Amino acid sequence: MTFVTRRVYEPPAPDDGYRVLVDRLWPRGLTKERAALDEWAKDAAPSPDLRTAWHRAATGEWDGFADRYRAELDDNPAVDHLLALGRDHERVTLLFAAHDPERNHAAVLRDHLAEHAR
Repeated sequence: MTFVTRRVYEPPAPDDGYRVLVDRLWPRGLTKERAALDEWAKDAAPSPDLRTAWHRAATGEWDGFADRYRAELDDNPAVDHLLALGRDHERVTLLFAAHDPERNHAAVLRDHLAEHAR
């Protein structure tokens, strides 16, 4: 089971496997056809309060955001659903709309899933 991340605005790749959007809000300006999703798991995204706090915070708040999001994921049933998808599909691509490929909730989610997949 492999979880990878990719911006939803990038064209689908042949090796994406099962494509899951993990944003709570639909990406601006993107059609469903262009997104080429298999599933939208909005409940896997940070809570609205955490998302709002992150967008208002200074850049140096990344560690605090990641810690709070991991704490949310510990009690989130969407994690079990994504792990089940990982068992059913060799590769699951977690799609996100954020600009930063390193500092985004999908990267935290990917790492969390990898830790719990063992």
